[in-house]
Amino acid sequence: MAMTMTTPDAMHDRLVALRGAARRLRATDAATRNDVLLRAADLLDARVDPILAANQLDLDALPASADTAFRDRLLLTPARIAHMATSLRQVAALPDPVGEVVDQHTLANGLRVRRVRSPLGVILMIFESRPNVAVEAFSLGFKAGNTMILRGGKESARTTAVLYDLLGEALAAAGVGAACLWGIADPDRRIVEYLLAQKHFIDVVVPRGGDALIDYVSRTSSIPVIKNDRGLCHVYVHEDADLDMAAAIVLNAKTQRPGVCNAMETLLVHERVAATLLPMLQQRMPQVRWLGCARSLALLTASPDQVAAANDESWDTEHLSLVLNCRVVDSLDEALAHIEAHGSRHSESIVTASAETAQRFQQDIDAAAVYWNASTRFTDGFELGLGGELGISTQKLHVRGPVGLRELTSVRWLMDGTGQIRS
Repeated sequence: MAMTMTTPDAMHDRLVALRGAARRLRATDAATRNDVLLRAADLLDARVDPILAANQLDLDALPASADTAFRDRLLLTPARIAHMATSLRQVAALPDPVGEVVDQHTLANGLRVRRVRSPLGVILMIFESRPNVAVEAFSLGFKAGNTMILRGGKESARTTAVLYDLLGEALAAAGVGAACLWGIADPDRRIVEYLLAQKHFIDVVVPRGGDALIDYVSRTSSIPVIKNDRGLCHVYVHEDADLDMAAAIVLNAKTQRPGVCNAMETLLVHERVAATLLPMLQQRMPQVRWLGCARSLALLTASPDQVAAANDESWDTEHLSLVLNCRVVDSLDEALAHIEAHGSRHSESIVTASAETAQRFQQDIDAAAVYWNASTRFTDGFELGLGGELGISTQKLHVRGPVGLRELTSVRWLMDGTGQIRS
C-alpha cells in the first residue's frame, strides 16, 4: 500500500483503479464494510509493537528544534493505538448512512420522490503529522462507501506506511480488495500537485493541518475542498460564573492537550471576577505562559518566564502549546466583539449561571460549535459519538463542525414513476 508512484502514468492507473473500486464499493452492504473495520481493529491490537517501532523512527528523525506540541501530535503510545482500535469498532457499530432516506413525498401526479444519502465517491485526504488521522479518515470514508487516498506528512511517513499496509491487509482479508485505498507515504510534493488537478477521478479533497497546508490546497485544487481550518478557540467567563467551574473548564480547555485545534487559545474574563479568577488560574496552571492585556498583567504574578504583554498578533495566533492569551473585558458585548474580530469560527465557550446570557452568546457567536459551561475540547467526532472525524470544518457549505459519516455522503434525488410525463 505504501508505495512510491511518482510517474503520471502510474498514478493515472491507480486513480482508474480507485474509481472502479468506488463503483464496486457502492454495491456492498454495511456488514461487508463493517467487517473490514473490525478486522483492521484486531490488526491494530495485534501489531502494537511494529507500529510503535515505526513511530519511534519517525520521532528520532525529527530535528532537535521540533517543539513539544509537534512531537505530541506525532507520538503514538499503546493507549493511543488502543483508542484507534476502539474508534474503528465504534464506527463499525454506527448506523450505515448509505441509502438513508432523508425525506420523501408523493406528487399529485403519483410520482414518488425521495432524497437518499449516497457516497461522495473518491476522497483525497491530505494531513500532516498525526498518524492516527490515517485510521480515522479511512474508517469514516470507507464506512460511508467511499474509496480513499491518504497522504500524510513526511514526518509520519514510516508510521503511516505501516498503518496503510495494515488497512490494506484488512481490505484483502474481507474480500473487498485493497484497491479501495491508496496510502501514499512518498513525501514527493509533486504527487500532491498532480492529484489536486485530477477532478475527473477525485470527488472531494479534505486537507487537515496548519494554515500553510489549508491555504495551499485551497489555492491549488481544482476539486471541491472540505476545509478543516485552524482552531483559535475562546472561553469567556461572565461576571456571574461559578469560578470553581470556570477554573476547571479553563484548565481542561488549555492544558489537557494543548496541541490540538479544539484547545483554548484565548481566555476572556469579565472585570468583576478577574481579580479572583486570574490568580487562581495562574496557581493551578504553573506550566502555562500568559500573554495578557494591561489589566490582566496587573492581576498576575509577574515572572519573565510566565507572564508577558500580549500584542496585536497574539489575539490572532493559534499557539498549539502551553501559551495562553488573556484579556479582561467590561461586558458580554466586549467579549462578543473580540471573538467576532479574532475567532476562527471553530469552537467558543461561555461560563455563566444565566441561561439568557448563554442563549445570547450561542446565538450571536458565528462558530461551528458553541458551548455553555463546558470545555471546547469536546469538538471532536469521537467525543460526540461520530466514531472520530476527518476534521472540524469551519466553512459553511456542505458541512460545518465535525466531519463524520453523514458528512461524507451527499444527498441525491430518486424518483419512482408509473409513466408520468410533464405537460
